[in-house]
Amino acid sequence: MSEKIEIVCRDNEKKRLDLFISENYPVSRNAAANLIKDGKVILNGILPSKKDSVKSGDVIVLTIEEEKPFSPVPKNIPLDIIYQNDELLVVNKPKGMVVHPGAGKEEDTLVSALLYICGKDGLSSLGGADRPGIVHRIDKDTSGLLVCAKNNAAHEFLSEQFKVHSIERTYYAVCHGHFKNASGTVNAPLGRHPADRKKICITDRNSKEAITHYEVLEQFRGFSLVKCNLETGRTHQIRVHMAYLNHPVAGDEIYGPKKGVSLNGQCLHAKSLGFINPSDREFLQFDSPLPKYFEDFLQKLRSQSL
Repeated sequence: MSEKIEIVCRDNEKKRLDLFISENYPVSRNAAANLIKDGKVILNGILPSKKDSVKSGDVIVLTIEEEKPFSPVPKNIPLDIIYQNDELLVVNKPKGMVVHPGAGKEEDTLVSALLYICGKDGLSSLGGADRPGIVHRIDKDTSGLLVCAKNNAAHEFLSEQFKVHSIERTYYAVCHGHFKNASGTVNAPLGRHPADRKKICITDRNSKEAITHYEVLEQFRGFSLVKCNLETGRTHQIRVHMAYLNHPVAGDEIYGPKKGVSLNGQCLHAKSLGFINPSDREFLQFDSPLPKYFEDFLQKLRSQSL
């Protein structure tokens, strides 16, 4: 199956076709170039080259192939479940585990582990066939707490809390450098990077409000331990906001320095999580200890700062 997407150029300035497509459809510039190469793009009724320019009034038609649906498979993967009831589970996700199946990663995910424990009928279906039980997510190389729903009613109730920003979420991060202020707030909207669709950037274009409150807890030689409270929860929010302050998260291979410390991913942990329980409307609060990789890095920084 395929879908035809029509885009009418409204820009006054001429632009290369591959750049224009990447700015007006959620694909990278490289992916746009591949669409053109594969004959999946029609410009004013003819097959173009990626170097062709578009101008105001030009009509571009994209042929987008529908992705094959993926059904996750239950797998016996150990999970650190710190709480569960008939409505939900709270999981302490380890660093390196992907939350749900995606491109290049279809097995050994949190979803596979949840399916083994709860079964397909024991998880909510609102997230889609490839995301049973998943209400929210954290990055593969971020460790810490997530809440997962066992039924659709619980999923809806929890999702509404995320929507109105009443969920309490605190992250700990080790960031580069010493902060000028001991605490502060970053209020900067986030959206997809126009040239690299895998990255998030601060932008006013097709963006969403993003607010992070931070507090410096400890300083070392060249690094700081920072507590971040999320008012909103956007993709890569803390990582992009800290990089915006020129204090990227240590080990961040996307937003950090090219010659940063090697930690096999960012030093970021979702430490605490609070929300209203769907069943009895009581507030639940959970806290998880810093994992070994995080504590080992802190110990190393403390010893270097003596």
